Amino acid sequence: MAQRRSVRADLAAFLDPRSIVPAEDAAPYERGYRYGAGRAACVVRPGAIDELRAVVDYCVRNDVRFVVQGANTGLVGASNPDDRGDQLLVNLDRLAGVEDIDPLDRSAVVLAGTRLSKVNEAARVHGLCFPIDLGADPTIGGMIATNTGGSRMLRFGDVRDNLLGLEVVLADTGASAISNLSGLRKDNSGLDWKHLFVGTGGTFGVVTRARVKLHTLPTRTTSALIVPQTQEDIPQIVFLLEAGLGDLLHACEGMSRNAMRAAFRHNSSLRSPFADDIPPYALLVEVGTSLPEGIVADLDAALADVLAPAFSDTAPLIKDVLVGRSEDFWAIRHSISDGVARSGLVIAFDISVKRPELPAFRAAATRMIARDFPMLDVYDFGHCGDGGDHFNLVWSDPERTPEAERRPVIDAVRRQLYDLVVRDFGGTFSAEHGVGPSNQEFYDRYTPEAQRMLSSLLKEGLDAHGLIGNIRL
Repeated sequence: MAQRRSVRADLAAFLDPRSIVPAEDAAPYERGYRYGAGRAACVVRPGAIDELRAVVDYCVRNDVRFVVQGANTGLVGASNPDDRGDQLLVNLDRLAGVEDIDPLDRSAVVLAGTRLSKVNEAARVHGLCFPIDLGADPTIGGMIATNTGGSRMLRFGDVRDNLLGLEVVLADTGASAISNLSGLRKDNSGLDWKHLFVGTGGTFGVVTRARVKLHTLPTRTTSALIVPQTQEDIPQIVFLLEAGLGDLLHACEGMSRNAMRAAFRHNSSLRSPFADDIPPYALLVEVGTSLPEGIVADLDAALADVLAPAFSDTAPLIKDVLVGRSEDFWAIRHSISDGVARSGLVIAFDISVKRPELPAFRAAATRMIARDFPMLDVYDFGHCGDGGDHFNLVWSDPERTPEAERRPVIDAVRRQLYDLVVRDFGGTFSAEHGVGPSNQEFYDRYTPEAQRMLSSLLKEGLDAHGLIGNIRL
């Protein structure tokens, strides 16, 4: 407690009072969206980059560990303090704003605390968008830290693919800033260092600004729900869509029967588009364009033409296709997370395998759960276009099992499922949520020693005192 008072008093000597969160208001920052509920020595919200640099310099000079936070929408606890009470929590939500949009260059310079929705509001005025599509509304800095992909990664790529430049504050004496916001799309004059700070959980430095790539805003979209004949047919369906539609194909999501049922059950505004029972699995496909109708006349017809061979009498790939308004079908997809959360105790997984392996993985994982963990049900949904799957498990009546007996079950299913993903299918235990305290042990378990060594060398070079973050990469 003494150290917490000391840090707060020290910061009060040089920070704007508005930049220090009162102790009684700190809990929402300390508690993670899904994991993480630690204690911070103090929570600060710098209102300017110079103020942020002063905070980082103070931490370096006084050996104070700190963790950086954006919108606090992360799902692995990486932006929350640990439970020791000696970490400073640096929230960047006041470092927000779109500083520049260059429509001809199709790029924007934004501060790290800017919400995704605000970037798109500013870009939309110019007929542009930052196309990373997410259920949450994170900050740009947080998206860079996790290298977010989202539902339209198939068409537009992840954050790394859409990042043109960065400004970063380092954890050294004086809190030096390194910046390259020129936005050059071609520059082989040296190290492209921005990639060191993408997908590394904010542990190498503090991102303060970014130049991001903007895309032409689609003016027309259409969506379809595709019911495959079998799970094994899904990769071939995706192949047909990509080959026939090219850049018109924006998304190809997958939704299991349990996931869709949860969405319908807990969102009364939704109506099932399926005439009969909900199918075991459905693909949500979105097609879009900004091209005039003289070039692409009818998106529905284009989609129908591409799918026609999949209805072959000899080897059909598809049972049914429902075409409708994009917003209606996406409402189902975006209601799944909340529906699953309200269905019981959720054991969440964010995994990825090679795209053609996804059906085989889902089948093997479902068999393993039914055999070894019959109290759990699979409620998965994901990204068939990129191999990612939110393989969520739901314990519908956990109250029947004492809490002390639930923890060994949860630990066991995590180890078994991750072993299946990584060792049997060559996949990853974290597709887009990143690494945090909640999955640190699996980073240590599966990451090759040479990769961990390289990461440690980079960490030592960029943060010599090991002050930033609460994870070990």
